[in-house]
Amino acid sequence: MGIAFSLLIAAAGAIMRFAVTVHGHGFNVHTTGLILMIVGAVGVLLSIMFWASWGGFGRRAAGGDGSVAVTVSGDRPVARERDVEDTRR
Repeated sequence: MGIAFSLLIAAAGAIMRFAVTVHGHGFNVHTTGLILMIVGAVGVLLSIMFWASWGGFGRRAAGGDGSVAVTVSGDRPVARERDVEDTRR
């Protein structure tokens, strides 16, 4: 479940909980709204945790000498910042 869908579920739950004034028999709209808000909040938190743990396409790891190595997969460095010379003149 993505962040957008989780926010949509939480918003629908908030509308059902706070804006709907209809009372029915056997089906409590307010309780259903509360459940949807909780499910939406849990979905947002899980989505944020998975995005934070994913890390993107490349990682930057600082070396001991201040250089930065960019790796795409595994521990194989693709480029080092100090290995590239400035050829502009």
